[in-house]
Amino acid sequence: MKEKTILSNKQYLYLTEFFAGMSVMAVELGASRLLAPYFSSSQIVWTIIIGTIMIAMALGNIYGGRYADKNPNPDKLYSRILVAAVWIACIPAAGKYVILAISAALVFTVNSNFLVWAGFFACMAIFVFPLFLLGTVTPSLVKYTMDSLTDNGRTVGMLNASNTIGSIIGTFLPTFVTIPSVGTSVTFLVFAGILLLLSAVYFIKAGRGHKGMAAAFILFLICCVTGYSDSFAFWEKDLVYEGESVYNYLQVKEDEDNVVLSTNVLFGVQSILKKDGGLTGMYYDYALAAPLMADVMEKEEFRVLILGNGTGTFASQCKRYFSGAQVEGVEIDEKITALARQYFKLSEDVKVSTYDGRAYLNVVDGKYDVIMVDAYQDITIPFQMSSVEFFTLVKEHLTEDGVMVVNMNMRGQKEGNINQYLADTIASVFEEVYTADVPGTTNRELYASDSAGMLSDFSENRSQVPEQKLSGMMAQVEGALEKYQAGRYLLTDDKAPVELLGMQVIDDLIFGEIGYYKQLVEKEGVSGLLRELK
Repeated sequence: MKEKTILSNKQYLYLTEFFAGMSVMAVELGASRLLAPYFSSSQIVWTIIIGTIMIAMALGNIYGGRYADKNPNPDKLYSRILVAAVWIACIPAAGKYVILAISAALVFTVNSNFLVWAGFFACMAIFVFPLFLLGTVTPSLVKYTMDSLTDNGRTVGMLNASNTIGSIIGTFLPTFVTIPSVGTSVTFLVFAGILLLLSAVYFIKAGRGHKGMAAAFILFLICCVTGYSDSFAFWEKDLVYEGESVYNYLQVKEDEDNVVLSTNVLFGVQSILKKDGGLTGMYYDYALAAPLMADVMEKEEFRVLILGNGTGTFASQCKRYFSGAQVEGVEIDEKITALARQYFKLSEDVKVSTYDGRAYLNVVDGKYDVIMVDAYQDITIPFQMSSVEFFTLVKEHLTEDGVMVVNMNMRGQKEGNINQYLADTIASVFEEVYTADVPGTTNRELYASDSAGMLSDFSENRSQVPEQKLSGMMAQVEGALEKYQAGRYLLTDDKAPVELLGMQVIDDLIFGEIGYYKQLVEKEGVSGLLRELK
């Protein structure tokens, strides 16, 4: 048969295994970036992605092995690769709509763990089928490459090595090259194109066409146009900037009053610039109480460190309201820092280090009057910055009367919520802990110090604030302050389930927001919901 011309060259079969392994890993990493703007990129979401892909691959291995024994026709294998290529190419164009459709359906049908279920079903709908098809590659190639039982170990070893080497490259290439430089959508298209060419070369070398090849190339070209041209947040208009970094999906919006950064589509604002230079109306205003608690008015030199600088909202406020403040920021995503300079007027006087917050504290020796902890991995605080060990490290970098302020962005109501864990953990390290809920938001600010005079210093310094609006805001903070009574919940480096705790609060927030509409659907059906939304 003509196909033996190419299959007799085992190098092409090893090449097929190589590119199949590379594409599987590239799709897996692309899946995390596709889901992150909607469901976060937490350990839970990664678990869903990895688990779903392993299910698909296992089923593909079983099917591929059985089918190869019954019908060892390589045309079938390369046809499956062709179908997988087209499906993967369609993901940038259709994936986001599938995610939102599944989310819309589940929000009215599940009562807990919404993000877990939505992420799982989105993965199943979008990624299982093409990866199932790619899972059939290895057992099929074993059938075609095996000459005799005397060299079967060597042959299988070479196939596995080809797959592993491809997987290694498919891990590093998207993370460090394609996603940061051309984005997630193009990354899907690049690897879909590789699989498409792999199939095309086989059928051309085999000396006959494939009735679906022309249609596959046409669909691929359509996906290249429609997939690349659309946005993750396709309902948003007039974005100033939309892009991706190694860590985040990034979106900058601007109106006549504000410039706003969002690092995901569905979970709000991460940084803000008020064009009039005033207060933000957000938790950053409440955080300004920390310098006053640390006696900023009485010090010639006053050092502030911000772990999770973002675009520098708090840094800019400190420079504006406290003239002697020397502000340093730590931000792990250097692209966010670049956006801060370009769109958010972050002063060059604010030094920003591209580092993980905890790692930074491990390598610096200085002490600070205020350390703000505002580092988030999408919607949850990184576990390594939530533990007793971390807050002990923060304490070691504070001056004698220094104050740590922590933004807790999900105000839980149930016993054992994430804020209780964080507050109890902090209270086990610091002598004085106070909290204040930020009205109109889900944020709670926590202030911690070993200085027994932090409240008296705050009251005294508040009266000296010359700026009227800030003075009024600080009076509001003082009225909201409550001394925190330590409880029994602790987070440690060994055990810090912040993702699960965060998911519990998100469930409460989601179902609290849509509770009315859910009841409406239960009583009047979808028609009642549509009437209400008109």
